[in-house]
Amino acid sequence: MRWMWIDRIVSFEPETRLVAIKNVSLAEEHLHDHFPADADRDALPIMPAPLMIEGMAQTAGILVGSVNRFREKVILAKIVNATFEVEVGPGEIIEYDATLERIDGNGASTAGTVRRLRPPETEWEVIGRVDLIFSHIDHNLAGLEFPEENFVFSDNFRTILRAAGLEDIAEA
Repeated sequence: MRWMWIDRIVSFEPETRLVAIKNVSLAEEHLHDHFPADADRDALPIMPAPLMIEGMAQTAGILVGSVNRFREKVILAKIVNATFEVEVGPGEIIEYDATLERIDGNGASTAGTVRRLRPPETEWEVIGRVDLIFSHIDHNLAGLEFPEENFVFSDNFRTILRAAGLEDIAEA
C-alpha cells in the first residue's frame, strides 16, 4: 500500500479495538478535485468518502493483521456498510474507531465508527459508520502463488505502529 489514509494510531486494545486519526490538509492534492470552483460556486474542498472508507479499512486491517502478528496477508473482502452524514474539510481531523467483531482462519469482520473534530472545538462528532469484512488470502486463495513477504503490511504501516509504541507487533 503506497497511500496512507491514517496518520497516527491513538489507541490500541489487542484483538479488540484500534483507533487512528487522519489530519485533513488543503495540501492534499485530492481535495482540490472535490470540488473545484466553477462559474456558479466557490471551491468546496472535501475529503472524498471512498478515501474515508479506505482510512477505516487501513485502521481495521491493522487490527485484524495484528491478531496473528502480521504473519497472514489480510485484504479487504467486502464493504458491508458505509454511511457518512456530513463532509470533512481541510483543517479537520478524522478519527477511525475499529472494533473486531469476529475472526477465524478465513477472515474477520469489523465494525467502525468515524468521527470528526473541527478545531478549535474539542468534542468529536460521529459522522459515519463503516463495517468491513477481511479475508486471509493465504487460506482462502490456496493454490495461488503470493510473495513470501507480507506485501499488504508494508514498511509504512510498520512506521505508524512504531510511532504508536507498538514495536512488539510491528516486528513480526
